[in-house]
Amino acid sequence: MPIKVQTNLPAIKVLESENIFVMPDDVALRQDIRPLKILILNLMPTKITTETQLLRLLGNSPLQVDIELLQMATHTSKNTSPHHLTTFYKTFDQVKNDNFDGLIITGAPVEQIPFEEVDYWDELCEIMDWADENVYSTFHICWGAQAGLYHHYGIQKYQFDKKLSGIYTHTVLKPKHPLMRGFDDTFKIPHSRYTGVHEEDIRKQFGLEILAVSDEAGPSIICNRSGRQVFITGHAEYDRETLANEYFRDISKGIDIQVPCNYFPNDDASLRPPMVWRSNATLLYTNWLNYFVYQATPYDLSTLRHKYSKKVFQDCL
Repeated sequence: MPIKVQTNLPAIKVLESENIFVMPDDVALRQDIRPLKILILNLMPTKITTETQLLRLLGNSPLQVDIELLQMATHTSKNTSPHHLTTFYKTFDQVKNDNFDGLIITGAPVEQIPFEEVDYWDELCEIMDWADENVYSTFHICWGAQAGLYHHYGIQKYQFDKKLSGIYTHTVLKPKHPLMRGFDDTFKIPHSRYTGVHEEDIRKQFGLEILAVSDEAGPSIICNRSGRQVFITGHAEYDRETLANEYFRDISKGIDIQVPCNYFPNDDASLRPPMVWRSNATLLYTNWLNYFVYQATPYDLSTLRHKYSKKVFQDCL
């Protein structure tokens, strides 16, 4: 799939070196098709890295996707240059009158802070409420998933005794669900967080389904029954070195942190970690784009409203 992004976005060079088809604005304008409109709310401090990771996964299907990047107006990023943000990112006020096929809400390193004390919490809640009527399907990642579950369903997060960090094995509970099509019985994805949600709290919500769980990391893929809300408690988008970079960063800060589980060979941080989750990550994002965005979203996005009725493959669930 060609992903349409602004010309000169730093991620373009990396993705083109990996043979991922990236289409600048001027080329896309010459194509007479309606691309999927995907909005990425990037809450991660390493924004350029996260952009590249997500665009890599969104670029592995035959669909054309028009990408918009969104930042929080009520938060000042300390790790990304103001020039990059003003050049490639929009604020909510600039997009709130538009409609999108899909929205991705990333994680953020704020999971140890109560939701209401996060400086951009009110703005995030406004965006999540807006998405109910203006976005067909929203894909929440890590803390973004915890925030979405809390805001929409009142599901609390719980503090761990120690950081959950590593590559964990997950079991598919509903292999016939469209989001899980093509997955093996078990698969691996990274997790990196200090908090989590309880499986029993999710199961109390009739509108939610747990599609995959991990004995160590807990419920990992959750979807509401319409498919308009997807919650991923881990980081399927992470690169090979992301957990290593986080581990070495924490060590340099003097944080008492354990070596990420099942990551470095023989737990030796001097060795290169194997990449064992990329195919699962690609399948997850491709399934979301295909079954819950492309096949379900209305052609005319101006007709999209919260009352829009959607029956997503209920015979398969």
